[in-house]
Amino acid sequence: MPGRFSFLLQLLTEVNGVIDNLIFLALVPNNWRRYKMNGNIRVGNLFGIPFYINPSWFFVLGLITLTYGRDLSQFPQLTGIMPWLLGFFAAILLFASVVAHELGHSFVAIAQGIEVKSITLFLFGGLATLGRESKTPLEAFLVAIAGPLVSLLLFGIFLIIGSNISLSAPLAAILSLLAYINLALGLFNLIPGLPLDGGNILKAIVWQVTGNPNKGVLFASRFGQFFGWLAIVIGALSILGISQFGSAWTLLIGFFLLQNAGFSAQSAKVQDFLSRYTAKDVISPNSPVVPINLTLREFANNYVIGKQQWSKFLVNDSEGKLLGVINVEALKTIPTSQWTEVNIGRLLQTSESLKLVLSNTSLLDVVKILEGENLSQVTVVEENGTVLGLIEKASILTFLAQETQSQTA
Repeated sequence: MPGRFSFLLQLLTEVNGVIDNLIFLALVPNNWRRYKMNGNIRVGNLFGIPFYINPSWFFVLGLITLTYGRDLSQFPQLTGIMPWLLGFFAAILLFASVVAHELGHSFVAIAQGIEVKSITLFLFGGLATLGRESKTPLEAFLVAIAGPLVSLLLFGIFLIIGSNISLSAPLAAILSLLAYINLALGLFNLIPGLPLDGGNILKAIVWQVTGNPNKGVLFASRFGQFFGWLAIVIGALSILGISQFGSAWTLLIGFFLLQNAGFSAQSAKVQDFLSRYTAKDVISPNSPVVPINLTLREFANNYVIGKQQWSKFLVNDSEGKLLGVINVEALKTIPTSQWTEVNIGRLLQTSESLKLVLSNTSLLDVVKILEGENLSQVTVVEENGTVLGLIEKASILTFLAQETQSQTA
């Protein structure tokens, strides 16, 4: 997996100087999550969605179990290990609520045709990793709001059950606890700052108003950074004994918010930069394009022997339209004594294996195609089929390096 992302790391370095390697989330939405939380343990599928647990989750599970068990041990009817068993049960129900929250996002995303790569439980809760972003502000809003709505719905369900059904005091306490934890989960996620759901809601609103999703990300990221710093200050004051509000956990959450809000802001800047250019801007110089009217000898002498080492060449007709591709290795199948008589059309292969992009495709979309389909190059054509050349990862890096240098000069 890291190998696939090396190009993105290079690219972002060219654009922004030395950048933390997790910033490649800018180009492949949510992939940073899978990269960052390596060591995940796959435990099965949820409604066809791969379900993972990060090792950090077990620490939180143990901590919550001990906390709940200690509180439940105050009930005189619970003796022996029963408080700890119920504490473990309550902790599992808590994380089941977190999973339900992520499933809320996932089901709405699936309804929009978005692939859900995975759901992962980790130190700070849960993550639903989506294959792509929503296409419209409304769709983005619906995906973002779905999780908090599920949490608020669970709050109502647990509250009603605990209030209207005769239960033992410990079970009633557990249900009440779960109800208000879901309330807190729903309300906390509605804070209008990335990477929280509220930040994605704010992003969708700004996107709708401005017509630019990157402006929405930048705006919501700034709020996320503000709330991150606020949580850090609150947590630090609590640790120093200056305030009774907050805890060390608040401090950790603050760092989490601050870091990921910064990632989101950086990603928006990179996407905005790449969106200014099109495929036509970054076509590799001296792309391997040859006309169909060449003999094998002309092809070998003028384009292969002593030239740049291309393994394949694009072949066009007299009007410049793409006919197919020639593999240089195929020259070996024809005796050299016949090269002056045989046309390159003898070795022509179909272009079905080529990935074609239109010349007006944004560079951002080109990079997403290269990474999403794990390609090393794409072929650029005009709408009428005229072939213009190739785009390689190296040519993108070279182009961006030149552009950033010219802008800073």
